[in-house]
Amino acid sequence: MKKLFLLLFIQLTGSVTFGQSKLEQDRQAIRALEGFYKVTFNYAETFAPDTAYKFHPRYNSWGYEWAVIEEDSPKKIVIQHLLVVGDSTVIKHWREDWQYEEPTMLAFDKDNTWKKVKLKPAEVKGRWVQKVFQVDDSPRYESIGTWVHVDGRHQWQSETDSPLPRREFTKRSDYNVLRRGNRVYLTPEGWMFEQDNQKIIRSAAGNKLLAQEKGYEEFTKADEKEFAYAKKWWASQKSYWADVRKVWDDLYAKNSVVKINQKAGGKLLFEKLFELGDQSVKEKWESAKNKQEVEKAIKAHVL
Repeated sequence: MKKLFLLLFIQLTGSVTFGQSKLEQDRQAIRALEGFYKVTFNYAETFAPDTAYKFHPRYNSWGYEWAVIEEDSPKKIVIQHLLVVGDSTVIKHWREDWQYEEPTMLAFDKDNTWKKVKLKPAEVKGRWVQKVFQVDDSPRYESIGTWVHVDGRHQWQSETDSPLPRREFTKRSDYNVLRRGNRVYLTPEGWMFEQDNQKIIRSAAGNKLLAQEKGYEEFTKADEKEFAYAKKWWASQKSYWADVRKVWDDLYAKNSVVKINQKAGGKLLFEKLFELGDQSVKEKWESAKNKQEVEKAIKAHVL
């Protein structure tokens, strides 16, 4: 019986790491996303049901990004991404929270609106929700999937709706929902975020497919020396942004629907929160002061 169990374990996991549970394997894969990377972004539209549709130009870009674990508990791992521009500029980039067997999710609808949905126990068992947040820690999208470890390959995939990607939301208005087919998998050089996306026009009449898109975001390990300034900058800012997360978490817990007005009082929300972060560091605010100012700023944008 033990031999049969061992053979089954090897077949399912592709390894013989004795004493390591499936949950531990999942956690190791998620933790492996942390690191110093050069990231390449490549996207191309591939198909449209309307033969008159004109495909938009391919998108290609690259940059240096540091993914740092900010919280690590048995069933929750928070990874903050920091974009490095030159030797003296750091942009607090997107954030991903991985939560194990999470019973609720924020589902994107349209028009900067997210609705809380409750999942059934069978839907969450053994699975991880990846929560992705904007640069200001407002919601972007959440999706659920199972980490699979087989033949030396470690992969997680899901499908979910989201707002337009950052590369297009200020340039296009011909669709309003991006249905993401996400695959995250580890590579010898780092990891890959592969996407099969659908650009959807959502209205009261339903969904209409505008175009499909293929995307690759490849994270390749880079020289840590490129991130010296980023380390220093984040060390001064991280406590402020921990307080920002707490304010948002409280808001998410209290509301079943979250609708965000990106601009209020002539400024975008991320602009306000970034400015408050600099002010907090300069004036050495305590946590209570951080939360007070952040809550005031966020409330002006949440409808």
